[in-house]
Amino acid sequence: MASNQTGEKRRITRRATLAGIAGAGTVAIAGCSSSTGSGSGDESGGDTESGDGSSGSATTSPLESGGSSTVYPIANSAASYWNANRPASDSEYWPHGEYDIDTDKNLADYWAGLYGFEPGDDGDSPFQFTVGLSHSGTGVEKVRDGKNDIGNSSGNVEDELPDRDSYESFADHVVGVDGQPLVVSQELADAGLEQITGDQLKDLYKGRITNWQEINSDLPDREVQVLARVKGSGTRTSFVSNVFGNPEEDTTVANRYGQNQRLASAIAEADNAISYLALAFIDTDGLAPVALEWEGTTYRYQASENGLDATEYPLSRDLHMYTWEGTSKKEAAVLNMILSDFGQDTFVAPNNYFRLSESRREEERNKLPDQTPV
Repeated sequence: MASNQTGEKRRITRRATLAGIAGAGTVAIAGCSSSTGSGSGDESGGDTESGDGSSGSATTSPLESGGSSTVYPIANSAASYWNANRPASDSEYWPHGEYDIDTDKNLADYWAGLYGFEPGDDGDSPFQFTVGLSHSGTGVEKVRDGKNDIGNSSGNVEDELPDRDSYESFADHVVGVDGQPLVVSQELADAGLEQITGDQLKDLYKGRITNWQEINSDLPDREVQVLARVKGSGTRTSFVSNVFGNPEEDTTVANRYGQNQRLASAIAEADNAISYLALAFIDTDGLAPVALEWEGTTYRYQASENGLDATEYPLSRDLHMYTWEGTSKKEAAVLNMILSDFGQDTFVAPNNYFRLSESRREEERNKLPDQTPV
């Protein structure tokens, strides 16, 4: 059965959503618990040595990806499932029946088989899927240079590599949406800090506000420590683009961090810090989300099963997995899995990101090469 059949969606008890009311209303940035557990492919083959997608795992090279720490939880969860290649009988791990997928194949064997790959040997996946961790700029550079098959990026390639003359060789695959909440050290939230306005946010990141009492006189008389991601990070690029309208805007910060994990820890360990953060890391102990008032609407973080599209939140951004000069069948097999209802419910929503709408998923899957099942 073709993998793009929708079927009955699995129920997600806590899903990342946005709910909003225009004007002086409130929007909720919702969250759920986080669970994170070479060379470009050819267009015709499926990336086996024989080039026809028909060999077993012994002659099939790994699919290599890397880049953004924001996209990492999605890609890493997908790789874990793919490489485990659990059998169809394991309905908890591979609940194909809940998605109207009629198959007796192991998980990776099914998705790879849609593109002509035979099952792997002795229960192995038809090929291994590896995920490296750095940041978005490195991800798009490595896929451009042929060092990775897939470049993970939480920023647009045009913003990550602004000096290129052309971006036609990059194939953009959006796999989810992130809403970047504002977070502060827990002590500030305990002292009563609940909300930041858009103008205050700009002043904080331009160094024009330096003490927390400038935000609220009831807050501690304490220096503001503004933290951020490093330049070249898609998280940073998206933030400054959304806030200042310019992906290359200069900001004034105390420290920059290469990965979301390290940034979250730094906020939690301080008593005076503020930053933006990917949704997947919002549950870090010692930090707290604060509301953002932006152009008459207040956006608050909360867990909710209902809401509006994530793109209404002003600090939202697409999460990308770029390929180079088209998309090989090997790349398509993994991307197709992530873009399916099963993939969105299993790899995107549990990692605190927003599922793509049905129309957006259809648009993304139409970018993939035609399926050629064995």
